Amino acid sequence: MKISNLHYITTNAQGAELACQGGVRWVQLRVKNTPYPTWKQLALETQQVCRQYGAVFILNDNPQLALEIKAEGMHLGKQDMNPAEARTLLGPDFIIGGTANTFADIEELVAAGVDYIGLGPFRFTTTKQNLSPILGLAGYAEIFADYQAAEFTTPIIGIGGVGLADVAPLLATGLHGVAVSGAIGGAADPAATATLFIKEVAKPQSLATV
Repeated sequence: MKISNLHYITTNAQGAELACQGGVRWVQLRVKNTPYPTWKQLALETQQVCRQYGAVFILNDNPQLALEIKAEGMHLGKQDMNPAEARTLLGPDFIIGGTANTFADIEELVAAGVDYIGLGPFRFTTTKQNLSPILGLAGYAEIFADYQAAEFTTPIIGIGGVGLADVAPLLATGLHGVAVSGAIGGAADPAATATLFIKEVAKPQSLATV
């Protein structure tokens, strides 16, 4: 499974629908502190949207539910289940992502065999509680120097308050892609904004192949 260079994070199927209309093909449903039946309903609704558009559906922080509804993958925060335990539960073909704030976090996640790593936060974001220290461009550059020295190949996704103008400088640090929530979901026209993000994340790749 190729890891997308644009991840969209939403709390509901409606947000997923608008982003997918704009071309997003990787959707993570992030739901917190919600009763299991409600969580399951939200997951099934979002999964159906993803299937309609041929998008990968990633569930945040609920391995049991991900297994039950046969999601393509799941994302684990730093306080969630250990990725190695999740791999044992979910099997070798399941996409597992993990959250990192430091190079030490990345080392642990690579050792655990995750498929991708969400590294952040880039800047302050209101979509996440208990925010880790802000990295900024300098933080990403510093971590990537260690990442490259270690010859790691696990795709790294920048996350946390990422806006359209941030995409090019973030990818220039070595990131595989970016994860976006509010910049698309809170836009006046989420579908059109999603399309702009898709074009932006594609630019460095097209330049690199010239």
